[in-house]
Amino acid sequence: VRRRLKPLRTVVAWRGRAEWDQVMVGLYCGDSRLQQDALDRVSAWKSRYGPKMPLAVDCTAELIRCKVLDSSGRLKSHELILSYGLALVRFVNLITERKQKMASIPLRQLAREVDIPIWVVDLRHELTHGKLPRLALCRRGCDVVLDWLRKTYWNRQLGNNLCEESENEEEEQEEVETNAELDNDEWE
Repeated sequence: VRRRLKPLRTVVAWRGRAEWDQVMVGLYCGDSRLQQDALDRVSAWKSRYGPKMPLAVDCTAELIRCKVLDSSGRLKSHELILSYGLALVRFVNLITERKQKMASIPLRQLAREVDIPIWVVDLRHELTHGKLPRLALCRRGCDVVLDWLRKTYWNRQLGNNLCEESENEEEEQEEVETNAELDNDEWE
């Protein structure tokens, strides 16, 4: 007797597509209260999913958490630099780690391959090995990285259906296609 196989199901930490979309919109909306709600949801996902949490989700949450703390006015400038710095260092290290395991490749080259601005890698180097940069530079780095994550990961997960229309939509689509090696498997 031949058994009929059930299709494999992928277990994820979020309830469904609507929750995923809601969290993405919440993270990127710019409203601290809604961002905090989205961060709370990501924390719940992380407690359910543990180390299987996609790195892009984790990095996005860390960077948004920095922005929420920054807008709250509760931290001093030095504390904010350290907070942004840790999130930026983790982002660069985690994004490049997978390729580093295959061969020892300079971070600047890896950054070029995945279209991360070289100055973000230089900022990571300063945060790790040099004098701490100005808060304004950390904020700018955070914004650039969040935009990169939105274009390279979140938009691709959404199929671009909740994202703002831009004048450079075709250029952004080419950019996504150019970075095709960063599919979801790379992040998990």
